[in-house]
Amino acid sequence: MIHELGAGVTGYQLGQRVLVGAITPCGQCEPCLGGDTSQCGGLLGGWKLGNTIDGVQAEFVRIPFAQANLALVPDALSDEDVLLLADIASTGFAAAESGGIRLGDTVAVFAQGPIGLCATLGAALMGASEIIAVDSDPGRLKIAKEFGASMTLLADGDVVGEIRDLTNGRGVDVAIEALGIQETFENALRVLRPGGTLSSVGVYSGHLRIPLEGFAAGLGDHKIVTTLCPGGKQRMHRLMRLVAARRVDLTPLFTHVFPFEEIGRAYDLFGSRRDGVLKVAIRVS
Repeated sequence: MIHELGAGVTGYQLGQRVLVGAITPCGQCEPCLGGDTSQCGGLLGGWKLGNTIDGVQAEFVRIPFAQANLALVPDALSDEDVLLLADIASTGFAAAESGGIRLGDTVAVFAQGPIGLCATLGAALMGASEIIAVDSDPGRLKIAKEFGASMTLLADGDVVGEIRDLTNGRGVDVAIEALGIQETFENALRVLRPGGTLSSVGVYSGHLRIPLEGFAAGLGDHKIVTTLCPGGKQRMHRLMRLVAARRVDLTPLFTHVFPFEEIGRAYDLFGSRRDGVLKVAIRVS
């Protein structure tokens, strides 16, 4: 909710509910004007909140480049309806978008955490005919089915071989990697058909190796694309229209709610993955 407006911010009123993406581009620099808003001002430059400046887990926060980033929330939508659009959903959907999923494509999504689940939902929205969801947690695979997965696989066997079998040896058109570890990256690469695309939204904290045979020694016409969560108010408006049209319902991802005063407990639960936790909502009174 808007509590104060700077002199350069117009078209808004105090008390209005607004949604702000995790990425807050300026909207005026070369990357922004070229459509690369996440890279505003340079590499990763759009990611300010919680990265280069303090984030929004506070009672009040000043939004950078507010004119380009305040998206009014329609009265018909609740806070819970739109909250996850700011980061998790925008990232997961972007994985499907960056992968260039076409009508009738076969897609594999590796890892079904909140971002992976949104990638699964995004693949369905993009028109994939078959979506294979992979995870080590049966509970998350059950939710993946609800989010549009046509098949699910536990990540404790020969996942590559199983996906090859499921696709009659062809491989998938698009593989989405949503965890950020070597194993899932390699598996995503190894299940691609010739000319397929690996769309990565994982954050890699160590060395990442590309196996020669999985990459066809660089001759398989494969594409590897990466994505940082798209931001800006136009992106938020587009995603809210999906929610308003009832094409998307992200509220099942909220498994726990805590008051702001108990944010420490919320982080402990989320980090431990106890009690079937997916996403925790923090309410600021």
